[in-house]
Amino acid sequence: MSAHAADPALYRERDLVPVTRALVSVSDKTGLVDFARELAGLDIEIVSTGSTAATIRQAGFAVTDVAAVTGFPESLGGRVKTLHPAVHAGLLADLRLEAHEEQLAELGIEPFQLVVVNLYPFQQTVAAGAVGNDVIEQIDIGGPAMVRASAKNYANVAIVVSPDSYEEVLEAIHFGGTNLALRGRLAAKAFRHTASYDAAVSAWFEETGLAGGDYAEYAFCDSVAIAGDLGAVLRYGENAHQAAALYRDGAVGPLQSGTGIAQAMQLGGKEMSYNNYTDADAALRAAYDFETPAVAIIKHANPCGIATAPDIADAHRKAHECDPVSAYGGVIAANREVTLALAETVKGIFTEVIVAPSYQPAALELLQTKKNLRILQLPAGYARAPYEFKQISGGVLVQQADVLPAGSISAGWQLVSGDPADGQALADLEFAWRAVRAAKSNAILLAKDGASVGVGMGQVNRVDSCHLAVERANTLADGVERARGAVAASDAFFPFADGAQILIDAGVAAIVQPGGSIRDEDVIAAAQAAGVTMYFTGERHFFH
Repeated sequence: MSAHAADPALYRERDLVPVTRALVSVSDKTGLVDFARELAGLDIEIVSTGSTAATIRQAGFAVTDVAAVTGFPESLGGRVKTLHPAVHAGLLADLRLEAHEEQLAELGIEPFQLVVVNLYPFQQTVAAGAVGNDVIEQIDIGGPAMVRASAKNYANVAIVVSPDSYEEVLEAIHFGGTNLALRGRLAAKAFRHTASYDAAVSAWFEETGLAGGDYAEYAFCDSVAIAGDLGAVLRYGENAHQAAALYRDGAVGPLQSGTGIAQAMQLGGKEMSYNNYTDADAALRAAYDFETPAVAIIKHANPCGIATAPDIADAHRKAHECDPVSAYGGVIAANREVTLALAETVKGIFTEVIVAPSYQPAALELLQTKKNLRILQLPAGYARAPYEFKQISGGVLVQQADVLPAGSISAGWQLVSGDPADGQALADLEFAWRAVRAAKSNAILLAKDGASVGVGMGQVNRVDSCHLAVERANTLADGVERARGAVAASDAFFPFADGAQILIDAGVAAIVQPGGSIRDEDVIAAAQAAGVTMYFTGERHFFH
């Protein structure tokens, strides 16, 4: 601690700080030229480095090279540019203190009132597949040092780490300078920026094995940082008395969340709610479990219907037919472009959200006539995140996502009863085994012709889930017993034969389940007595 730190009387009040000198060094040059034009028009001296200086100079604005300030050339291939007292004294001088002001004068160093710095594109470089030294060279040293120094000295310096702050800062400068409240907000954002950046670098060292330890074996590093930028403050959370917000991104490094519903572009409809986001994410999880065109309809995080078909509109029709009562006010996810035919069907159904990778222009125009329908378009390259996070009291659980391989999944199944399934029956079993994973445990899903026809989910015992799946299949079908001749999937084993017997009595033709119960023989015997095909997968799919 410095000698004067404990004496508040030494600090002079300083709120409004006029800007006469700015240090600008950015990797993200979005809006840079316009920003420099504004600074130049206000007669603010711009000090800059490397490509940033070249960009400003090429645009026709005066710029002072950092080397002219430090008296020392950029060296070591650009590794050393701004790490110099002539720069950092100008960033760290606390001009509320006469001693600092006097020492700057003695040293002939001019202070900065504005610093605009964002860091080398480390995360983007890793995401693009770079390795080794190509990644190492994107670890910024001077940038974080300048950001942290300026943020520490927020009493005197405004630190800008993102182009989205340019407008606010320029407006303040036009009105005489930055105030303490603005500088404090910018400092907090700056420290979040460097913390996220350092976490990404640390995670890369863990992921590549450079940090040593057992990371490569267990795929978990010693620590994980959760980082995100505020995307929106929501009207409320799950219930009206709960405050809520959306933060974009999530974990950095090997446990990163990637892109998904949080980055989706809203093309129409009301503001998204907390529940809209959770249901839309659950719908994506279900629809994108299939390689073929698929649609999932979700209500309260559980499926009302899931279906595949060669045509996306047919997939939606089949999914909706599973449970049209529950689909009222639901969320629809499609893993293919929304066609006009699909849009025409959706237009007549009360739907909260529809999310898809793209929309035919005519389909989008039609859907936009429904003012309350939230229309979301996924970012390019959406894929299921490899890891999932769940907050618990005092910590966070992390697990690998439950992802099935592409293509046929039945090769390793064990036939324990009845004749081998083939053709449509085997396809339906594979469909049901993928789809049941979208329903909360205990889960039973009945399927026929590539579509769910009855779902029992979220029950505290498997017998109730079996009853519910059969009941929904048969009572929502205008008198048709859809359970008869369908196939069934159970996300975990049957602890007793009673659950399987309910399905058998309803006329289910085939069952797929993990097996592993101490009463497997009783369950198998019930299937064999009825001539029902049954497969064991050896793998369960709980979803809590």
